[in-house]
Amino acid sequence: MPLEDDFSDILKKARTGQGLSVGDVSRVTGLPGGDISALERGGQARDRAEVRALAKALGLRAEPLEQIAIDKWEPVALHQPTWVETVQGSINGYGVQGYILHDEGEAVLIDTAYNAPAMLEVLGKRGFHLVGICLTHGHADHADGIDQILKHREVPVYLGPEDVELLNWRPRADLLAVSINGRAIKVGRRTIHCLATPGHTPGGMCYQVDDHQQPVCFVGDTLFAGSIGRSNPSKLYSTHLNSVRKLLRSLSPDHRLLPGHGPATTVAEELDHNPFATIV
Repeated sequence: MPLEDDFSDILKKARTGQGLSVGDVSRVTGLPGGDISALERGGQARDRAEVRALAKALGLRAEPLEQIAIDKWEPVALHQPTWVETVQGSINGYGVQGYILHDEGEAVLIDTAYNAPAMLEVLGKRGFHLVGICLTHGHADHADGIDQILKHREVPVYLGPEDVELLNWRPRADLLAVSINGRAIKVGRRTIHCLATPGHTPGGMCYQVDDHQQPVCFVGDTLFAGSIGRSNPSKLYSTHLNSVRKLLRSLSPDHRLLPGHGPATTVAEELDHNPFATIV
């Protein structure tokens, strides 16, 4: 699976997140504004010096940005844990994925993948007993369809409180459970730990599941392989960066990161290859 974000996406997210114009970046780097605009439209970087100049101007790590722009880095393909099912969806042709975490016959959905019928089909075929829905954030491609799922079975819907207003459809108050940092949710013998990661949205959450062989964290749009989701609104950009860096520091290097878009990755890969991960 290709990266969710390419060089152009990373440039735009870093620039707009900081409220910089193309002209601002041009003045700092000495690069023509037209060249910068062309790169943001998908143009190929001329050389490593150009990439490094842009990285410095945008507060990004230069070497990881070079790896993506010049070397075309992609994370190593990972085998998914047997206790996690991926469900693919699409919103106007834009791919999105959600997950089903299961243990001892119980299951929790991590986002809806904008594909409630597929989620329900997997639950039915595997005979899983649904015990909860964990939403990483309130955007439609991750949350729409919860009404269909709750008709199948009424279960708690976990969501950061600041994101409730983003939902197109809200569950009854008695089914809407607040995801707060440190909250624990049981599914079979496993425990899901809620991690507050505001930035992509005000109430963004990640969901960590420890395992002695394959620890996992479901990261939604907080983080992509080699990038981050768009900070929405852009004033949350610095908050978003802090969330990403805190998350990567808090998890072990072998934690698998399962995003809402693009390929899975690991903490170790992101510490080495994500331009946003930390400032060197």
